[in-house]
Amino acid sequence: MNDAALQHYLLRLFADHGIELEPDEDGWLVTEGDLPAIRATWHPSQSESPGRLDIDVVIDDERHIEESFAGYGQGDAACRDALDAFVAQALHPLLAACWYVTDERKIGIEAWDIGVRTWDVFSGATGIRGTIAVPPEVRTALTDALRQKSLTPELHWVRVFYTRTEDGTVNAEASFDNEPWAEGTAALTSAPWPHGGQAGGARWLTLLDVRDY
Repeated sequence: MNDAALQHYLLRLFADHGIELEPDEDGWLVTEGDLPAIRATWHPSQSESPGRLDIDVVIDDERHIEESFAGYGQGDAACRDALDAFVAQALHPLLAACWYVTDERKIGIEAWDIGVRTWDVFSGATGIRGTIAVPPEVRTALTDALRQKSLTPELHWVRVFYTRTEDGTVNAEASFDNEPWAEGTAALTSAPWPHGGQAGGARWLTLLDVRDY
């Protein structure tokens, strides 16, 4: 799927949620001529690797959210597979935190007190491939690790990714504001994940926005 087709897809997708975006000369889709802005880029599969859909959301002059989704299949079908994953897992928390369009049927919404501030926490759906099941203890450990961070009063985001192959090889990674987050990765692997031949992957996105009073 080329850049023009992806842009058209995003324009329709956001319009369906009441957000009118406009393309600029650099290929970004902007909100009323300003930020936030979003862009999608598709990288077709190479060799045996799946294709990759990159989603970038610029939230201010110095910060942007980076998300990537694997796409399985051939040709445009692989891109559509990745777009389906984006919509299911990341679209709605991004809409809530960046465009203030909230659908409580699609995301988890909580209020956390961290330090002296209250934060609105938007949790996207967990994307599952294969037969992986996420232990509840892992989510608890990640929450505890987040609550211990010293957060600047601005939007933050956490991405979590875990895969296990049939031979038991594990790849676990947590990032905070696009940067590797060692405490989050440790929390991700702090509890035993079910195995016994289980293989697959799990990923999810959480955004935290400081509450204004």
